[in-house]
Amino acid sequence: MRGWIPGAVAALLAAGAATGPAMAQAVPPGPKVSIVAVTQPLPTQPQFTRVDVPVLKEGLARASNGRIEVQLSTHAERNLSGTEIVRLVRSGQADIGASTLTTLSGDVPILDGVDLAGLAPDIGMAKRIAEAMLPVVNKDLERFGARLMLIYPFPAQVVWCRQPFAGLADLKGRKIRTFGNSLVDFTTALGAQPVSIGFPEVYSALERGVVDCAVTGTGSGVSARWPEVTTHVSNLPISWALAGYMVNIAWWNRLDPKVRAAVEATLAQVNEAQWALGEAATRDGLDCAIGKAEGCKIHSLAGRPITEVAATPADSRLLREVLEKSVLPGFVRRCGARCGEVFNQVIAPIAGLRFGG
Repeated sequence: MRGWIPGAVAALLAAGAATGPAMAQAVPPGPKVSIVAVTQPLPTQPQFTRVDVPVLKEGLARASNGRIEVQLSTHAERNLSGTEIVRLVRSGQADIGASTLTTLSGDVPILDGVDLAGLAPDIGMAKRIAEAMLPVVNKDLERFGARLMLIYPFPAQVVWCRQPFAGLADLKGRKIRTFGNSLVDFTTALGAQPVSIGFPEVYSALERGVVDCAVTGTGSGVSARWPEVTTHVSNLPISWALAGYMVNIAWWNRLDPKVRAAVEATLAQVNEAQWALGEAATRDGLDCAIGKAEGCKIHSLAGRPITEVAATPADSRLLREVLEKSVLPGFVRRCGARCGEVFNQVIAPIAGLRFGG
């Protein structure tokens, strides 16, 4: 995955458009098929505007000569926080739903283990872990009548601070906005104080000094204008805010096989486009934040550039140590012994780290 650039996203979307006629031949004429899909948190996010709208909504309509219609909306448009997605899909109120694994882990705890803080230092490893864990987590998720069709990333989750810092060790004693159990364990192990604040409220919390730092994606921070209330941003990926698209199994099994094949092929295109976007948006978000106009193509250039804090070998070692000694044991403690066994069987060969040594 390394080396993806924004142009790769456009190329994938173009490829998706090119496959439309071939897929259309495979979807025979018939009654209209209406699909209710609730995906990204906000309608302004690139994951929605650059992938869900052109590939999922418009791509399926084009591929089926208009037979398949996707009623696409975001969490915000449906007044959802994201925690309801499993129940929304399970109850049939949505046929396809997407949310972060951290959010979904309240219903299916093992999902938290796919994107632990410090687990994947680069997006290539994050993708390998996600692909390996997909069939495993579905064994638990299918008990809820839902199935994950793919797991995809947001931009790298990094640390933003309102005062200078040179590395992870400097965060000791600071109040840091986090989300999810894994980041709470990570922050605590650094000697910092984790603070739970909803994303829309983080800007004002940074502005007023309620928190000293906050964790979010590089692109998400720029989109939320965090450079206005911070001075420094790290380029060290802590995690990837992995998310997934799931379907209602009963609905999925009732679909005409040709229609189901077309939806599955489209979701495969969504998967590739979201992974390409995840990497491109990671560097793009940083470039936009630091005022590097030539690298800022996906998000908006910050009006007040901030300083990029380059990760050091010491940072990488500390992140790995915290994962091994605090984050991974914390996950297994919450999730149960079986989750430790699954981690060692599926993730350890990829990450090079075993639970229990």
